[in-house]
Amino acid sequence: MAGAAGVGIVALLAAFRFDPGHVLADRLRILAVTLAVVGLWSVAAIGNVARIRFLSTLSIDGGDADPAVAHGRAIAQNTLEQSVLAAIAYAALTLATDRSAVPIAVLALCFSVGRAGFWAGYRRGAAARAFGFALTFYPTVLALLAALVLAIRG
Repeated sequence: MAGAAGVGIVALLAAFRFDPGHVLADRLRILAVTLAVVGLWSVAAIGNVARIRFLSTLSIDGGDADPAVAHGRAIAQNTLEQSVLAAIAYAALTLATDRSAVPIAVLALCFSVGRAGFWAGYRRGAAARAFGFALTFYPTVLALLAALVLAIRG
């Protein structure tokens, strides 16, 4: 988990260093792309639950009798929670600094790799999904804190 957090944080700090700065219109365009990427992960998670329910005689009526449905719902719930935090962080960072375009692109990449890792490791337990969770969560938290500091400093 610490390794994933470290990877995400180093990637984000490097992105800030190499971003030359962009006008607001360009930053908003990149924000739109990154928000769409994040949103597609929620679409995939919700679609996965629907697919599992459709194929399950135990859960097609809306219940959670099939353990696969419960797992799918847990992944969808966590993905939704992470998506909300990411959307807030990306938007705040976009508005707080003109050097946000590269960092939010890197954040969206971390989010995608992290969600894929979380999803792939979910059935194998907490240790298997920890890397994915950390790669999604910690860079987002750092982005929120950076946006706050940058907005206050002006």
